[in-house]
Amino acid sequence: MKTMTINEKLFNLQQEIGTISKDAKNPFYKSKYFDINSLINQLQPLLKKNRLLLLQPIEEDMVVSKLICIDGTGAVISGLRLPEINDPQKLGSAITYYRRYTLASLLGLQAVDDDANIASGATSMASSTEELPWLNEDSPQYKAVKTALTKGTATIADVRKKFKVSKKVESLLK
Repeated sequence: MKTMTINEKLFNLQQEIGTISKDAKNPFYKSKYFDINSLINQLQPLLKKNRLLLLQPIEEDMVVSKLICIDGTGAVISGLRLPEINDPQKLGSAITYYRRYTLASLLGLQAVDDDANIASGATSMASSTEELPWLNEDSPQYKAVKTALTKGTATIADVRKKFKVSKKVESLLK
């Protein structure tokens, strides 16, 4: 029986993983992310099946994710340099964040991603109306929404998926 290379094992692993669900919520940014512990728990049986070992050490101020073939056919590595942080809690958060994203990068994981919306200042779609922010005429999003409605690139139904809209604001948007 032929021994598979690290690339063949990674390919098989990626085929079995599929899309990762973001199962944890960040209440400060109203966003979702995949929890590193849930991800590793999901990966463990697949790593074992493909005879891969996952290590995530901190080496020379870097968080590193390593996938090593336990049969000696190779390894792949992904790393990010840690910022200089003096607060232990903030450093711990950064390490967890970097572990998550070095692993996602290493495995080429795909997730439903709303990080781009957050980075651009747009509000992510919340799961219920209680979590939706109000769209106010003095909010930064109001002008963008008004422009999108005027251009026809969005409908009021689209807006209601992302914001709570009062009757007054809805009448102003028309």
